[in-house]
Amino acid sequence: MTAGRKISSPISRSHLTRPAEEQFGDWIKAVVDVARGIMAVGGDLHADDDAILLADGSSQRDLWGINLYPEEEGRDWIEFDSMINIRPRDGNRSRGVDDPHMRASIRSVVDSLIINDQPT
Repeated sequence: MTAGRKISSPISRSHLTRPAEEQFGDWIKAVVDVARGIMAVGGDLHADDDAILLADGSSQRDLWGINLYPEEEGRDWIEFDSMINIRPRDGNRSRGVDDPHMRASIRSVVDSLIINDQPT
């Protein structure tokens, strides 16, 4: 079982490569708190990262699950897919993130916390 960790200050994308390889091969799970501008990465399940942020004071309505592919370029390195995203009451009926504005908010948090140090 792999425990996730909270990220509240910037790290390099290369810091995600090894944990991704050890867990799922080329990707790692993450949960983003769009209100607080923080995230958790590396749990075996999105629910593990979700629990880290909830214990730290996050509100469930602000948490969104994603997958990160550290070796990918451009927008493809973030995948919006998680069971925690299914929220019919809030208008999100899929594992993705249906609202384009929310996807942009999630990308903004990720971009502020994960610095791209990959060669281009």
